[in-house]
Amino acid sequence: MTPADVQQVTDLIKKNNIQIIDLKFNDLPGLWQHFSIPPTGITEIADHATSIWVEGLGFDGSSIRGFQKIQESDMILIPDPTTARVDPACSIPTLSLTCDIFDPLTKEPYSRDPRYIAKKAEEHLRSTGIADTSYWGPELEFFIFDDIRFDQTENCAYYYVDSVEGEWNSGREENPNLGYKPRFKEGYFPVPPHDSLQDIRSEMILEMIKVGIPIEVHHHEVATAGQGEIDMVYDTLLTMADNVMWYKYIVKNVARKHNMVATFMPKPLFGDNGSGMHVHSSLWKNGTNIFYDANDKYALISDTARYYIGGLLKHADALMAFCAPTTNSYKRLVPGYEAPVNLVYSARNRSAACRIPVYTDNPKSKRVEFRPPDPAANAYLAFPAMLLAGLDGIENKIDPGAPLDKNTYDLSPEEQASLKTVPDSLEKAIEALERDHDFLTRSGVFTSDVIEVWIDYKREAEIDPVRLRPHPWEFYLYFDV
Repeated sequence: MTPADVQQVTDLIKKNNIQIIDLKFNDLPGLWQHFSIPPTGITEIADHATSIWVEGLGFDGSSIRGFQKIQESDMILIPDPTTARVDPACSIPTLSLTCDIFDPLTKEPYSRDPRYIAKKAEEHLRSTGIADTSYWGPELEFFIFDDIRFDQTENCAYYYVDSVEGEWNSGREENPNLGYKPRFKEGYFPVPPHDSLQDIRSEMILEMIKVGIPIEVHHHEVATAGQGEIDMVYDTLLTMADNVMWYKYIVKNVARKHNMVATFMPKPLFGDNGSGMHVHSSLWKNGTNIFYDANDKYALISDTARYYIGGLLKHADALMAFCAPTTNSYKRLVPGYEAPVNLVYSARNRSAACRIPVYTDNPKSKRVEFRPPDPAANAYLAFPAMLLAGLDGIENKIDPGAPLDKNTYDLSPEEQASLKTVPDSLEKAIEALERDHDFLTRSGVFTSDVIEVWIDYKREAEIDPVRLRPHPWEFYLYFDV
């Protein structure tokens, strides 16, 4: 933080007639939290030693998921002036600032602040000497629905989602029903009128561009009903994690503006494709992409890139605890539906966990795509976890073996049995993290308390509650036994 950074915030407030300052921060599972103050809270004491930029503002950490216990609840937020953006979702002129979290007694960064973990990951990469920069390009998919209802009581459990695009509505009275309903698994790239959400996604990317996120492309995705994807231009780890939060915020709020609802839940529809978050990453040193090797005969990748893949595959089971962090994630990670369940790598095979895109031979474009993650992940945790797994592979020269370019769904039973796959449940992923987390903690990027709290939270707040509740399909299977 520099005086120039703080001055830019003051200039933005004046230029945009800002009436409200919104302070945002990330809880451990990955949802933005916020509260707001008038601009005088910043402008009138900006140069004073007790300013918000130095001493921050207090909040109750015991009320935030994954944070403090009630007897140690006081925490401090200090805004990062470089994150100042005019908030696109607010009708009253509002300036948004992303905050870092500190302990009020020690004045040290809070170990469970996800953004701090991302910062430490970038610092650790530089300290290894392997590279000085990592670039990240996540491809978040999402659904936009017209209606969503769900409930769970002692005697009832149901959910209901609907979309005008859903093939199941081909016979519905819509006065008139025009019939433009993408068939199941045929939603990829149709033009309007089949793609009814073109203008809404265009509005989303224009709002993203306004807050400084460069965009590559947007399009309809495979599922019949309202599935979309917007791809951001790659950036460094912390910046991209910040951008993911803005991405989700803008997608949800633009959908809400149109009286629709967007969800990043990985698998809201049965029998159709779920939403993934394929993550592209590369390591650079002194301005050179160290994943590229012009002499490589397979996919122009260096040994460093191969070892990085080896680390991702070796630690994939544990990575899933952060990269596919919900019970619903494992409804997506099943064979079929283009699901990347196989722990192999390939230049073109999309069922492989690691893919090396071969669209171009440009050295700057050489990267590794890790495909099992989904958009329910907290990017501040998932990106560092992937980076640390890859670095472990490089440091220990973990050989990922030979690539697999066959269609894995056409393999013989013997070949299929030899393939290692990602865990088939969050419970197994959490158990894997419990066994295998030294690659995360030995650098200090993740601390033991973060791992412990994550495991406890997932078991107590998600795995057990889902496990204990009767499932509607169980009534179909068992009610007349």
